[in-house]
Amino acid sequence: MTPPQNLVNLDGVEKTHGTRTLLDGVSLGVGASDRIGIVGRNGGGKTTLLRVLSRIEPVDAGRVTHVRGLEVGYLNQTDELHEAHTLREAVLGGKADHEWASDADTREIVTVLLAGVPLDRVVEGMSGGERRRASLARLLLGQHDLLVLDEPTNHLDIDAIAWLARHLRNRECAIVVVTHDRWFLDEVATRTWEVHDGVVDQYDGGYAAYVLARAERDRQAAASESRRRNLVRKELAWLRRGPPARTSKPKFRIDAANALIADEPPPRDRLELERFATQRLGKDVLDLEDVSLTRGTATILDHATWRLGPGDRIGLVGPNGTGKTSIMRLLAGTLEPDGGTVKRGKTISVAYLSQALDELDPAERVLDSVRGPELRATSLLEGFGFTGDLLTARIGDLSGGERRRLQVMRLLLSEPNVLLLDEPTNDLDIDTLTVIEDYLDRWPGTLVVVSHDRYFLERVTDTVYELPGDGSVRMLVGGIEAYRPRDLAARTRPTAATAATVTATTAPPAAVGQPTLSGAEERAAQKELARLDRRLARLSEQSAEIEAEMLANATDVAALSALQERLSAIHHEREELEASWLDIADVLG
Repeated sequence: MTPPQNLVNLDGVEKTHGTRTLLDGVSLGVGASDRIGIVGRNGGGKTTLLRVLSRIEPVDAGRVTHVRGLEVGYLNQTDELHEAHTLREAVLGGKADHEWASDADTREIVTVLLAGVPLDRVVEGMSGGERRRASLARLLLGQHDLLVLDEPTNHLDIDAIAWLARHLRNRECAIVVVTHDRWFLDEVATRTWEVHDGVVDQYDGGYAAYVLARAERDRQAAASESRRRNLVRKELAWLRRGPPARTSKPKFRIDAANALIADEPPPRDRLELERFATQRLGKDVLDLEDVSLTRGTATILDHATWRLGPGDRIGLVGPNGTGKTSIMRLLAGTLEPDGGTVKRGKTISVAYLSQALDELDPAERVLDSVRGPELRATSLLEGFGFTGDLLTARIGDLSGGERRRLQVMRLLLSEPNVLLLDEPTNDLDIDTLTVIEDYLDRWPGTLVVVSHDRYFLERVTDTVYELPGDGSVRMLVGGIEAYRPRDLAARTRPTAATAATVTATTAPPAAVGQPTLSGAEERAAQKELARLDRRLARLSEQSAEIEAEMLANATDVAALSALQERLSAIHHEREELEASWLDIADVLG
């Protein structure tokens, strides 16, 4: 049987930019059903590879061939919208409401990606996020044999990313995507390409499978880059202890990779870090007491109380517009509440990473902009990829990803004991993210992270809070895996001008019955059950220890009173956990 023909073939392709060789004799192909994720360092050639295989850029040598009539849809990192067009013209080709809203697929894409933006608004003056969503919507509304996406999750919140992953899985076309979002890669990709040093290494599976395969490759090659290999080992240890989906049946031998991590300790010692944090910070860090905060007509906090202690590692999630950045500014002290108080410990030193790059001087050179202990600065510069010519480069000449890396590195060098990171993964490649994660594994302080990157949140935080949009801050007991993305297509409605049309063409809701868990939801529930089992076992041990202490202090009234108070607290927590355990067990059946 003749194997199916590839949609795209690269044969001996070479491509250079200036003195840098980005592709050196690369040969590969894209099949009709391929779902390919591309990873690699910023500046390593990922975008160049996309543009070459789409035939947007010519090659210096070699050949790129497409099957006849191939329709390629390409999403740039920068949009190509006409400034004078309205959103309706740019995205929908000027279609009237009744024309586009009568099609279910079109209606879903528009209601998810263009929610809250009037269709007759002119492109000029729209925010970067709105323009990005418009470009993505326009692309997804087309019919393509191959979708080529360069950082499609940029400017999308956690709910929209989950929707996009589901949408792409259901499309009947080939997909090639560059993204730093590792959760998204695992959800969408069935193959992974790593671009480095002018070559493209190919792996079966998504990000988790790629990490295992890369570790095996490094082991077989006896790689000399010990620091990078150690980061991969730590990443493997995390994957091994994570959801089963990360290591599910990759199509290569993983025995050697498993041997690498058999004796690997957890990525970080939480108790040890908390002990150091208490010494550095004291008992009081940041307390929001009865705080109310509004921005415009939106209520972000409504008499909310939230306490952050020493060593807390907190993730903050929620859809765009719920006020995550405003809360970060509140914690940083750059925004005052409308009511209530924000108490700050006397010994705290706060460092706040905003989404902007305003604090960087474009005229300054990289090395001159770095201040801190020389040995530590040198180590961080190397770890963040600032070596050779980049050390003397002007900041204004750096790429967006390189400037973001410099911004994060300078923040870490300031030696804070409270870190507030607002979307720290924006524009960063996966290798840089693992460097940051490794640093945070050893960093003893209080950490608050706002991010749409599920993998990063799970990797560096211990507790996740959600902004549900009702003025409260709600803890997710099961962590980021317990976060349930909204059904955006169902809950979002277009602007008032098209509401009647959409209502008339929307199918009635399905009958409500017993919920059916997806594979990912079932794995998350099983993981939560295991966590509850461990915690309940630990509470039983603590209860027995306290009861033994009570026997030993039977004549000490004061000691008995204190011990009884601790025992009551344990019994109360155990009752709550047992109730949660039963609820999850019922769902699992």
